[in-house]
Amino acid sequence: MDLPCEFTREFLDDLPYDPAVLLFDRIEAIDAASKTIVCRMPTDRALPFTDSQRVHPAKHPRHVAGGVLVHATGMLGFIHVHYLHGLRHADGWTGYGTNIHRAVFRKLVPPGLPLICTCREVKHRKLGDRSYATYRFEFRHDGDIAYESEQSAMWLKVDA
Repeated sequence: MDLPCEFTREFLDDLPYDPAVLLFDRIEAIDAASKTIVCRMPTDRALPFTDSQRVHPAKHPRHVAGGVLVHATGMLGFIHVHYLHGLRHADGWTGYGTNIHRAVFRKLVPPGLPLICTCREVKHRKLGDRSYATYRFEFRHDGDIAYESEQSAMWLKVDA
């Protein structure tokens, strides 16, 4: 796979959400050895919650809403298991976030420049039709860390 690259139709068709809320437009890097995936998240387009802000330049400037960043971690986790573990929603795999162990919002992100979002798996165990993972996320904006967290998720294979 040549990187960076846009998501394939096969991947978009496998998403458990409508592609409109994927939030990422391309994969920047995949490193199987370090269990890391990096994706780009444009912020110059419509974003949930962000578009509904009542903006006041001094009191409440327009920014990418924290809820969007948390949702983006779930989507990035799905991208990670799809490309690095081969788990497919079409094959019955579905995932759920279980814990946000730590989350830090370091910088308000005004819409405009993209976020470069990294997901690194720090723990993983597979027990039959269940897969458990802990991830470290780092979202950078204009070179600075804007959001970082450590979160866990559980992936289940459900027979249809």
